[in-house]
Amino acid sequence: MVKRFDSLSIADARRIALAAQGFDTARPKTKATQRHVDALIARLGVIQIDSVNVLVRSQELPLFARLGNHDRNAIPKATEAQKLFEYWGHEAALLPVDLHPLFRWKMNAARTGKVTHWGLTSFYEENKAFVKRTLKHVTTNGPTTSRELSTRTEKKGTWWDWDEAKVALEYLFLTGQLMSRGRGSDFARIYDTPERVLPQRVFDAATPSEHDARKQLLVRSAIAQGVATASDLADYYRQKPASVKPLIAELLEEGELRAVAVDGWTEKAFVHRDAKLPKQLHATALLSPFDSLVWCRPRNERLFNFHYRIEIYTPKEKRKFGYYVLPFMMDGEMVGRVDLKADRANSRLLVLSVHTEPDVKRSAINDALIVELQEMARWLGLENITK
Repeated sequence: MVKRFDSLSIADARRIALAAQGFDTARPKTKATQRHVDALIARLGVIQIDSVNVLVRSQELPLFARLGNHDRNAIPKATEAQKLFEYWGHEAALLPVDLHPLFRWKMNAARTGKVTHWGLTSFYEENKAFVKRTLKHVTTNGPTTSRELSTRTEKKGTWWDWDEAKVALEYLFLTGQLMSRGRGSDFARIYDTPERVLPQRVFDAATPSEHDARKQLLVRSAIAQGVATASDLADYYRQKPASVKPLIAELLEEGELRAVAVDGWTEKAFVHRDAKLPKQLHATALLSPFDSLVWCRPRNERLFNFHYRIEIYTPKEKRKFGYYVLPFMMDGEMVGRVDLKADRANSRLLVLSVHTEPDVKRSAINDALIVELQEMARWLGLENITK
């Protein structure tokens, strides 16, 4: 357990956070196995999904950052083996299947109208019969994609130009009446019923109250983050900060969490009762913009003194660092940003730009960065690195 102290230096807070996120263990010396992948995802508790594929699908990068070379089909294999399920855990996310009961309150809130969702709730209210027919079709006929049920008669417009079938399926997914049994080669969800997606033991598991489920998600957040403010704890599984304050108070009273002050932080912080200050770290990695270590931008600034914003949706002429910029962490510190692209047609990993932090010399990071780029290129099956 963490010593019974009342405060942490920022260096120790960072070490605890990095250890909790899996950077206390060296990468396997040979190719990581499915067991390594399953254990890591269970430890992190959530992997955010993103559709951008300029380098690689974002959900693959947290595994590479911590495990290095591994089977790029590891996530689909874990999903097929009923170890993961997809839901709005932290945006669109993959979650250990044992967490499914802890999200049923969220599904029920959407289904009962306690919480409304723009475009989905209103569609259901106006098209209940259609939504019910869609559910019956999947129940009767098995897994389907939105394309297979498409009602579209004109060419699709923007990415979010959904037809009625897609909206109905997404409503049923949001409310837990349908689930995703994986993604197709075009990244589209494959919808199916919960009883055919979940292991029987999870499907039959009791549904905790919203109060108890929220508390357990906070505990999972604390374990995965190591040290966190109330807003950090809420953000990990996208709970509202105001709703978790009384739950944190209960967890403190029960001894599950302990309050600590972190040097330089204005907000009170919390650690899980089993949090540890690691003896060593292995914290050099290129990080996905959606990695759970860095997805909370205010936390980055508090923990790493690192101001980071993804610029995918920024007009090209206004970008400061590039389109798909990965934070580069060396020895537990954020030292730079690398804009990368996979040129698959020519088997090249393109290094479009490298920017170091103001107090970091490029020469100080070159060797470590080259090693990471070489390992990434091998993992992606790219023959050359082009700068």
